Amino acid sequence: MKREHDDIGEDPILKRYKKQDGSVETINNTNASPAWSTASSTSPAYRTKHQRTFHGCSKITEYEFLDKLGEGTFGEVHKARNKRTGEYVALKRILMHNEKEGIPITAMREIKILKQLQNKNVVPLIDIAVDRGNPTKKEKGSIYMVFPYMDHDLAGLLDNPSVRLSQPQIKAYLKQLLEGTAYLHHNKILHRDMKAANLLIDNEGVLQIADFGLARGIEGENKEYTNCVVTRWYRPPELLLGERRYTTAIDMWGVGCVFGELLKSRPILQGQDDIDQLVKIFELCGSPNDENMPNWEQLPDAKKIKFEPSERRVLEEYSKYDPLAADLLDKLLVLDPAKRLTALEALEHDYFYSTPLPAKLSEMPKYESSHEFDRRKKAQSKKNY
Repeated sequence: MKREHDDIGEDPILKRYKKQDGSVETINNTNASPAWSTASSTSPAYRTKHQRTFHGCSKITEYEFLDKLGEGTFGEVHKARNKRTGEYVALKRILMHNEKEGIPITAMREIKILKQLQNKNVVPLIDIAVDRGNPTKKEKGSIYMVFPYMDHDLAGLLDNPSVRLSQPQIKAYLKQLLEGTAYLHHNKILHRDMKAANLLIDNEGVLQIADFGLARGIEGENKEYTNCVVTRWYRPPELLLGERRYTTAIDMWGVGCVFGELLKSRPILQGQDDIDQLVKIFELCGSPNDENMPNWEQLPDAKKIKFEPSERRVLEEYSKYDPLAADLLDKLLVLDPAKRLTALEALEHDYFYSTPLPAKLSEMPKYESSHEFDRRKKAQSKKNY
């Protein structure tokens, strides 16, 4: 039976949570933390760290560059310190492929989306920093997006051999991920790159969805979008089969993959290419047919793959971790996007209301800084050595 809760306003985080004693507590503040959290989003300290608002453009010289946190086709991310306040931040450099054409449309879209969002589980854009370069020395200028510094990303944390997540921690992280995702989807935003490396975590236990470089607004039910989105290991079957009229269900597949990764401490579907990715999906979730994925044969790339019939085995594979966890995962990793759980539906699952309950933020342990980039760099240096 569905749990009842109030109508959801602009922030769709559930206004009622079932408490440990089975009663229901109403939370009037739409940005409030759930009942299991000890951090109050109305406290000055919480607002300062997690609900800072965008305040304009500054010069890059106001920041002292420290460690590199990541790099890729998007550019680079550095840890830095605000020289005036002493605050640590993350600087994401916008890659300018052709400076004469101005800021890339993808970066403009990312900035526009981030400026519209304010939720405790979505990373806030707090500044834009400009490096004007030096034309006389032919030094190109750069633009940086400024975010709060977070101690970890989930991929780095899971790859850290000294980190062992407990079931209460896993529940707490997954619940925050679902709350942030529910907020995005309610505000008609597709993230389109949901993966462990894009989930930032601080040593207070707060999780925030980051990297909106592929995100975009939803423009109606029959709108066609590019299907060249989502990192392969987290890409849903409909995208791999060429679907262009997709929905928020693509993000929910990614959430399911992250959940499986939380349980196994490693990515659960590691395909070598798109065809191999589909094969691995079908081996776990069963091969598609008219019942579990209607009209799949009509998708543009359906004829490109041949596979042996296989049975669904999500419950069999994951029940050893927790039967309710396996049941929730089974409802997220569904081939038919129309039958995949939404974020709000997932938040109502019994998994979150069974013992052990999600950990309170005050109970979350602190770890050494762990980012995917650092873990990869250390692994590469060991290999070279």
